[in-house]
Amino acid sequence: MASITLAELAEKLGAELHGDGDVIIRSISGMDKASEGQITFLSSSKYRKHLAQCQASAVMVKEADLAYCNGNVLVIKDPYLGYALTAQLLDSTPRCATDIAPSAYVSATATLGEGVSIGHNAVIEDGVELGDHVQIGAGCFVGKNTKLGANTRLWANVSVYHNVQLGESCLVQSSTVIGSDGFGYANDNGQWVKIPQVGRVVIGDRVEIGACTTIDRGALDDTVIADGVIIDNLCQIAHNVEIGENTAIAGATVIAGSTQIGKHCIIGGACVINGHIEITDGVTITGMGMVMRPITEPGMYSSGIPLQANRDWRKTTARVMKIEDLHKRLKAVEKQLEDSK
Repeated sequence: MASITLAELAEKLGAELHGDGDVIIRSISGMDKASEGQITFLSSSKYRKHLAQCQASAVMVKEADLAYCNGNVLVIKDPYLGYALTAQLLDSTPRCATDIAPSAYVSATATLGEGVSIGHNAVIEDGVELGDHVQIGAGCFVGKNTKLGANTRLWANVSVYHNVQLGESCLVQSSTVIGSDGFGYANDNGQWVKIPQVGRVVIGDRVEIGACTTIDRGALDDTVIADGVIIDNLCQIAHNVEIGENTAIAGATVIAGSTQIGKHCIIGGACVINGHIEITDGVTITGMGMVMRPITEPGMYSSGIPLQANRDWRKTTARVMKIEDLHKRLKAVEKQLEDSK
């Protein structure tokens, strides 16, 4: 188990230490469950009342909360960020793979950098390039001529099709598919004619992709995911989508083809985004948002009907169904008022 002294942790976080720097920190816990050997954090002043009963060996707080603490404290500008960085330092997650398993298939034409690890029953096809310290989990498939940058990790059963490019220090969770065919068909008198998808998926550096997400390859041009993007579980990214730097996309979101999403956007869970539209930089879309038109101004956008008791929802729905009739009646009243002037 990883451990660190409180003094060492303060130095790495750039935090101000108050108390015993020799205290050993072995893990992180929530404020209400923390015990000896653990550190916790206070990111919102509304939880100050719990500080007095906290049993953690240390707590990370903002300067304004220092006076409410009794034990060992690290004062830091952003305790939640401190929590994230501390979690990285104490991370005990195992490697995706260790060494190259005897059951793995690695093509003789594949190129492997230093320290590459490949798990049991993984398949690395012709022309693949794996950078230094890449980790390929058990049961993964990496298709022909695909390139994975240094320190990129694929957890078990990830499928990466042919001619895909992932940058450095990417993380892909289990059962995700990258480079599958986009949904491209032409209709010939009622029969669907498949359009081969000949573009690629190009993913930048430090991109993280959740489990069971699908990113389709481009139809002609590429599907592009820029540096620093994070994508949650169970998302669908269709062909030729482009996502800008450091955008975050929460679970179960569906993005239709050829949509362009800007930098530093936040897209809530279960959103549906129409195809062939553009969303500018700095947009936040709250959960279950339905985006049918371009968004040209930064800001927060919402749609959908919040949960109601069923009897209230039925009334709301009944009234919504009458909107067109109400609109006509309103226009008639407005005309009458105008004519009476």
